[in-house]
Amino acid sequence: MKQSRCANKPNRSALASEYERVRRYTERLCEPLATDDYQIQSIVQTSPPKWHIAHVSWFFETFVLAHFRPGYKPLDTRYDHIFNSYYYTHGEMYPRPRRGLLSRPTVAAIYDYRAHIDEQMGNLIEELDESQWDDLAFRVELGLNHEQQHQELLLMDVKHNFFINPLKPAYRDDLTVPQGETRSVRWVNLPGGIRQIGHRGRGFAFDNELPRHQVLMRDHKLADRFVTNGEYLGFIEAGGYRDPALWLSDGWALLQREGSDRPLYWERTDDGWMQFTLGGLRELDADEPVCHINFYEADAFARWAGKRLPLESELEAMLENQPVTGNFADRDLLHPAPAGDAGQWYGDLWAWTASPYSAYPGFKPLAGSMGEYNGKFMSNQMVLRGGSCVTSAAHVRSSYRNFFYPDERWAFTGLRLAEDA
Repeated sequence: MKQSRCANKPNRSALASEYERVRRYTERLCEPLATDDYQIQSIVQTSPPKWHIAHVSWFFETFVLAHFRPGYKPLDTRYDHIFNSYYYTHGEMYPRPRRGLLSRPTVAAIYDYRAHIDEQMGNLIEELDESQWDDLAFRVELGLNHEQQHQELLLMDVKHNFFINPLKPAYRDDLTVPQGETRSVRWVNLPGGIRQIGHRGRGFAFDNELPRHQVLMRDHKLADRFVTNGEYLGFIEAGGYRDPALWLSDGWALLQREGSDRPLYWERTDDGWMQFTLGGLRELDADEPVCHINFYEADAFARWAGKRLPLESELEAMLENQPVTGNFADRDLLHPAPAGDAGQWYGDLWAWTASPYSAYPGFKPLAGSMGEYNGKFMSNQMVLRGGSCVTSAAHVRSSYRNFFYPDERWAFTGLRLAEDA
């Protein structure tokens, strides 16, 4: 979870409605799952779906209900240990790699837990004294944005959980297959100079988006769409995974350890390349954006193409002038789509940048345990921008800073090229 500040607090009715909307969407995402699917944890990075839906309720219990209800008694005091994620200042947590071993509480018990929290939260939003309203609205909005992040994580994790199954089951068999063609890249020329980036102060933002500050940018160009599967296949066929000159040292060492020679979820068959999706195995579409590549793969392709990855400041400056429209989870493809004639700025895939995840000048995390997550992870990770096909549109803005370790591929990550002008 990545923490925040927000402004323009909603009224009681609006907050209650948004709480209901976000919480129900999490449960709709779980409707296609069989009971057995809730338990799987395929790799250390993933979590079982039932852990996700319990953890987001744990947040509201721990940081909202316990804060505003003196003497509040948790539904089960043991949940505080197993559903805590990273909050060392709050208490000890169950080890992340072992979440898939927790057969109890059952799925039914976890849904009972969610229902209990929802009832308590509804009463709290309706009844809390006006003098505490601003603090409540802030914490609830923070919790809802936290849950929206876990909605995306849930789909990422389910996809990997199903991928390791030899049956290659589909999460949903009713997903529409993206259609269309991708035309040639159009390069957008952007002037350098002193620019401002960071959250402008209207609406919700995580604390790592603050404060707004000046940056010096050089003249540069940005590709108006993502690199496609077909273009990336050209990199593979040209020996890109065998040429150490293209790779950063850590990336080349990773290749030698793991023997990777393709993006995650690609499979070579007698009939050609296939790609695993949330809709099951599909023929690889050359016009779709290449997906599930790590930072090292993105950087190596850019080097092979004679380009570079954009800086996060360059992308934010561009995104500020674009409407927040695109292929988000709301479109219900749950897969990146060809760019068509329009550009791809928001949605489809989180775009890797060349910028390490670090604090902005003057960064101040939230006080107490709620401020623990963002700041302490500002090391050894890279920033991504723009949202993805499994991100809710209402959750994205130009200043949003996502971040992953450079070797991770299970997120919906992609590649946009840049070059100096």
